[in-house]
Amino acid sequence: MKKVSEETYLFIAWAIALVAMAGSLFYSEFMGFEPCEFCWYQRILMYPLVLIYGAALWKKNSEIALPGVIMSGIGMFVSTYHYLLQKVPGFAEGDACGTVSCSAQYVNYFGFITIPFMAGTAFVIIFVTHMTWVFQKRRTTK
Repeated sequence: MKKVSEETYLFIAWAIALVAMAGSLFYSEFMGFEPCEFCWYQRILMYPLVLIYGAALWKKNSEIALPGVIMSGIGMFVSTYHYLLQKVPGFAEGDACGTVSCSAQYVNYFGFITIPFMAGTAFVIIFVTHMTWVFQKRRTTK
């Protein structure tokens, strides 16, 4: 099996984070969808990933990307909870997210793809990419 380079993993994580950031900005700035409280939490976790993985890629040093795997791991749980608020009846009882309801669905592609679903998918891809690189590195250093 051919070994994938460290830069390739860093590039994939960076590109996914960049696309996710651009997508969230598109929905809020161009489509006019106001982010709810959990959307802001997901942005707080996603936007720095562009800088973290970008810096690691630029310096060719994956060790500085460690916060990225932690933030993407936390982001997976935040996105999952937000998605459950939207899709599971009774989960959003007493939705006290502020001026914008966290259970509101601005988009609902194919009946299940919402904004938290897209963010969660990005967090999962980034986390799995990073962990795949970590396991590959451990396997090759033994």
